[in-house]
Amino acid sequence: MKRSDPHTVPSMTTTPLNLRGLKCPLPALRVRKALKGALPGTLFVVECTDPMAAIDIPNLMRETGDAIEHSATQGEILVFHIRKG
Repeated sequence: MKRSDPHTVPSMTTTPLNLRGLKCPLPALRVRKALKGALPGTLFVVECTDPMAAIDIPNLMRETGDAIEHSATQGEILVFHIRKG
């Protein structure tokens, strides 16, 4: 039987969320639902086109305690890297 090294960090899962075309409040609601069912450490790469998501998703993170590790705008697409706490 192979023993696991206690100093090894398990690999974290990355989950893409394509929320392009959805309008407020759907992007934030879908992110909330995804986070609720996720394991701690899961990274979500969220892509959306609704400009209100730039306000709604950071507000949601303040509510849930999860973290936005990175955010960017690529043309009309808003991209958030969200880590489940």
